[in-house]
Amino acid sequence: MAEHTHRTFETFEDLVAEGAAVPTEGWDFSWFEGRATEARPSWGYARAAGGRLARATAALDIQTGGGEVLDFALSTAAQNHSPLTAPARPSQLLAATEGWPPNVRKASDLLRARGVVVVASPEDAPLPFADESFDLVLSRHPVRAHWSEIARVLRPGGTYFAQHVGPASVFELVEYFLGPQPEAVRGGRDPDRERAGAAAAGLKVVDLRAERLRMEFYDIAAVVHFLRKVVWMVPGFTVEEYEPRLRALHRRIEAEGPFVAHSTRHLFDTRKPARRP
Repeated sequence: MAEHTHRTFETFEDLVAEGAAVPTEGWDFSWFEGRATEARPSWGYARAAGGRLARATAALDIQTGGGEVLDFALSTAAQNHSPLTAPARPSQLLAATEGWPPNVRKASDLLRARGVVVVASPEDAPLPFADESFDLVLSRHPVRAHWSEIARVLRPGGTYFAQHVGPASVFELVEYFLGPQPEAVRGGRDPDRERAGAAAAGLKVVDLRAERLRMEFYDIAAVVHFLRKVVWMVPGFTVEEYEPRLRALHRRIEAEGPFVAHSTRHLFDTRKPARRP
C-alpha cells in the first residue's frame, strides 16, 4: 500500500461500488495506491527470499497466491545470477502450491516463464511432494504453517524461510465490524506457539523476529476492497450486511481523517537438522 492521494467529490455509494468491483485474485496490492498505506517490515521478505533462492537447488513456495511475491523474489535472485531464474533443468525443481482456483490460474500464467510448476492443492491438504524434495521452502502469509509437512518435504539441512501474519493483525478494523473478540481469537498466530510447533516437528528456529506496523485507510473503498480480498478478517463480509457500519465509518473518515490500524508480522528462519554421519 502506497502514499495517500486525497480524493474529493465521491459519494459513499460511488466509493463502495468502486471497492466492490475490483477483482480480488492474487496478492497485487497496487490498487490501494492513494487509498491506503501500510508500513513494511524492516527485514524485506521478498528480497531476502530472493537471496535464498539464488543459493537453492530445489525450492517450494507454499500458498503462493497469484505468484507475485515469488515472481519478485525470482527477479531478485536473477540479480544474484541464480540458475533457478531460468527454466528448470532436470537437476532443478521450482514449485509452488495454491488452493484458490482463480489464483492457481493467475500464478500459473505469471510463473510459467520462470520454470515454476504451480500445483493446485488445498491449504489444509498434505503437500503433494515426496519426502525430502526441497532444500528451500518459502511462504508469505500462510493461513497456517503445517510444520510436519514442511519438515517432511525439506531435505536434511534445508531451510523454511517465511513471513507469517501475527496475532490480532488489523484488529482495529476487525473489531470495528465484529465487536470485541475473545482473547483466544486475539492471541491466535502467536509466534511463540508457532515456534513450539516447529520444534515439535523436529525443526530448529534459527531466527524469529516480530514487528507491529501502522496501516491507514483513506476512504471506504479501500476498506471494502481490503475486506473482500483478505476474507478471513471479517468472515462472510458483504457490503449489504455491513452497510450501516460502512456508512458510519465513511462519515468518520470524512470528518476525522484516515482510519488507523496495525498489522503484525513475524519472520521465521527455520532449519531441518542435517543428518549425522
